[in-house]
Amino acid sequence: MPMVKRNIIKLIVFVFLVIPLSSGCSEEQFKDDTQKDELKLEKIPEIQQIRPERPVKIKLRRDVQGRYSWELSGDNPDEIIRVDKRLRRAFAQSGQ
Repeated sequence: MPMVKRNIIKLIVFVFLVIPLSSGCSEEQFKDDTQKDELKLEKIPEIQQIRPERPVKIKLRRDVQGRYSWELSGDNPDEIIRVDKRLRRAFAQSGQ
């Protein structure tokens, strides 16, 4: 008997939770919301501007012994890594 009472209580709680949630949104409201979203999506490309890609900034330093070091900054991490590799190769070839 206690199992039956628990199942009935679970069923009642479930019904009371599901009915308010399902009645909150009608099909017409859903259609209106999707149409508004579609309109917003159509306007976004007109507003959005493409930012120009900024180059990597290099701060090159030379110490007293003639060794070079540098600091790199920029927006694109892939470009920063590429510039760092180029600098390492260039200074390794020149013997610095």
